[in-house]
Amino acid sequence: MIAVEQLTKRYGRHTAVDDVSFHCEPGTVTGFLGPNGAGKSTTMRMICGLTPPTSGTATVTGHPYRHLPNPGRTVGVLLDASAQHAGRTGREALILAAATMGVDRRRVDELLDRVGLTGAAAGRRVGKYSLGMRQRLGLAQAFLGDPQVLVLDEPANGLDPEGIFWMRGLLRDFADRGGTVLLSSHLLREVEAVADRLVMIGGGRIVAQGSKEELLADSGTLVRARDREALREALLRAGLPVSDGTDGLLVDADGEAVGLAAAEAGVPLTELRPAGGGGLEQLFLTLTAGTAPDRLAGPLAPVAPTEETRR
Repeated sequence: MIAVEQLTKRYGRHTAVDDVSFHCEPGTVTGFLGPNGAGKSTTMRMICGLTPPTSGTATVTGHPYRHLPNPGRTVGVLLDASAQHAGRTGREALILAAATMGVDRRRVDELLDRVGLTGAAAGRRVGKYSLGMRQRLGLAQAFLGDPQVLVLDEPANGLDPEGIFWMRGLLRDFADRGGTVLLSSHLLREVEAVADRLVMIGGGRIVAQGSKEELLADSGTLVRARDREALREALLRAGLPVSDGTDGLLVDADGEAVGLAAAEAGVPLTELRPAGGGGLEQLFLTLTAGTAPDRLAGPLAPVAPTEETRR
């Protein structure tokens, strides 16, 4: 399992991660979600011993990552598919990783076949790989040591729809056999399809966590009016968090509070209902509204690599 307890990371005056706590249990896939700059990658780097926390702890199977005698045999990590030696072939990269971990070399061909990098692809230099091929190689490296835990940051980037479907089955099978998966992704529909639990972070703090069923059963209120901007202003004056949904405004409050705010401002409503039917995308928009320092057009927009993920 993964246990994160009161984890905090500060860079000078900037707090990237603020008092974050959550657990990932064996047999589950946990979706770790948040807008750009929310603290996801920093948290995952702290779990994997790459970034020292300012305070708090993160353990994998009861131990800090750096205290694991052979980490790759316990936890498989994929944080940046581009951080691979461009001059080696895919097979050479796995052979070196296998030798480092003390894994039988025969497992290299088994994993190459499993991730679809066989024949000429296995002998091609990584620098000539597409992003999707590097993701597949990174997943092979994560599985190489037959770990109990997987920590994956945006593993679906660069994969085509067939590849994303394949990856979903791979992770579901791993969890169903007792493995623990922590998965960060901006592909919300794919996370919704595979995850058992959700942890949402915004502005460096956890804004919601729980089982997928619990969180999606109560995801705020959807409200519409002919004068959308007047409605938005009325809700903001009432102190209610508001974000834009595909069908109206999403409000992190119950229907009664939303209706009262609109009535007091004299804004007639054309629709007022629970937003739960909108699934994970609407829940994401509602809970993370206003927490991102640099909002993109939507949660499914492509993610540019940050300076930290390049290191």
